[in-house]
Amino acid sequence: MSRVAKQIVVVPTGVTVTIGADAVTVKGAKGALSLALAAGVSVVQENKQLQVSYADPGEARMRAGSTRAHLANMINGVTRGYDRKLDLVGVGFRAAVAGKTLNLTLGFSHPVNYAIPDGISIETPSQTEILIKG
Repeated sequence: MSRVAKQIVVVPTGVTVTIGADAVTVKGAKGALSLALAAGVSVVQENKQLQVSYADPGEARMRAGSTRAHLANMINGVTRGYDRKLDLVGVGFRAAVAGKTLNLTLGFSHPVNYAIPDGISIETPSQTEILIKG
């Protein structure tokens, strides 16, 4: 069995996992995510734990490990959310948020304006740091 797929995924309180024939849905405080299951891969829930298994040792073995990793990331996403910190490194590189637009000065002859999508929040604690949360 795949070493990654052998590991269990713990489901914290406040998270609901619905296992269908061909998809797994995870619902939590920050939203709901769904994952389509590959052929030959199955997920079983017992006592707030998810176990991934596969039928044949071919491609399903690789997909079982990926499925387990995706499920762990989905549970992380609906409980804590995702966040990334970006650092701008360069002389004169700056970032600022104005309303729903991220304004970047990156050494071009013009500023780069990026519209912030719905459901994503961007903060700039300093001119060279960007915090993205969603």
